[in-house]
Amino acid sequence: MKVVIFCGGLGTRISQETYDKPKPMIKILGVPILERIINFYLKQKIDEIILLLGYKGNVIRKYFLNHKAQKKIKFINTGLKTLTGERLLKTKKYLRSEKYFMATYGDGLCDVNLKKLFKFHIKNKSIATITAVRPPARFGEIYFSKKDRVKSFKEKPNINSGWINGGFFILSKEIFNFLSKNQMLERQPMAKLVKKKKLFAYKHRGFWQCMDTKRDKDLLEKILKKKKI
Repeated sequence: MKVVIFCGGLGTRISQETYDKPKPMIKILGVPILERIINFYLKQKIDEIILLLGYKGNVIRKYFLNHKAQKKIKFINTGLKTLTGERLLKTKKYLRSEKYFMATYGDGLCDVNLKKLFKFHIKNKSIATITAVRPPARFGEIYFSKKDRVKSFKEKPNINSGWINGGFFILSKEIFNFLSKNQMLERQPMAKLVKKKKLFAYKHRGFWQCMDTKRDKDLLEKILKKKKI
């Protein structure tokens, strides 16, 4: 199976670190967070990594052309300010032979079991499966109906109280039927999937932490220093 990683954002919330490099190349204890994410997938037997480049994508390309896993990494330039839905749409021709594939963001770490995540996706005949987590506020909140089917998905509401979108998706090829230009994956496409009852969320109670701000970066380094993951 292949995994698509969104690596093209501007990283404005942590701009003190992204002047000369893209956000996924910010180092956590000396290792770019993107490299940690790639290693996570490779350890769970992912066949190919597709990096969706944008802001300062040349920095990512240069670094991973010399990486030990370079033969499993493909680079796609998806534009400087392209939204996530359109970035994903640009991978369609590279995923024609894939019935299912994975996707995640280039700024978060997690210890979710990908085999269990995939089995959950297949069991529910889902088009998109989100890994739902329960960290602090600020992210897309998920509300459940019966049997883990999503009944509402709100991207970055003002108040969060429950499960949120942690990324680490499983997607069926039908997802491309819901994508259009100038759209965020997390908004119109997800809303359409909710209406079709084809969006599910896998509740992950283990470790998850994003790196959205300098405070998040410092927290991740603190956690890794203590070897909690």
